[in-house]
Amino acid sequence: MPFDIFIVTLLRGLVEVAGFALLGLGLLALLAGKHRHHNVVYMGLRIVAAPVIKAVRFVAPRFILDAHIPMLAFFLLFWLWLGLAILKRYLCSMQGLVC
Repeated sequence: MPFDIFIVTLLRGLVEVAGFALLGLGLLALLAGKHRHHNVVYMGLRIVAAPVIKAVRFVAPRFILDAHIPMLAFFLLFWLWLGLAILKRYLCSMQGLVC
């Protein structure tokens, strides 16, 4: 596998892990309610998703509420994931590979 395709695949995997962590946080928030902060799984998912949430809070304008930042982070990760998929497909087609 060429190095550029490897890097795109690695980045796409990291985006998937962060996206699934945010999705899990949302699902546990619905299921556990206000007691979710004491859930061990929720705390673990918060550790995984924290860098993405902090990065989006840094980039997002201040008028966006802190409660909406995880949802914004999920949608940004989704579009990044799609962009990386398109880039991987392009790189594979340029090198004549079936990925």
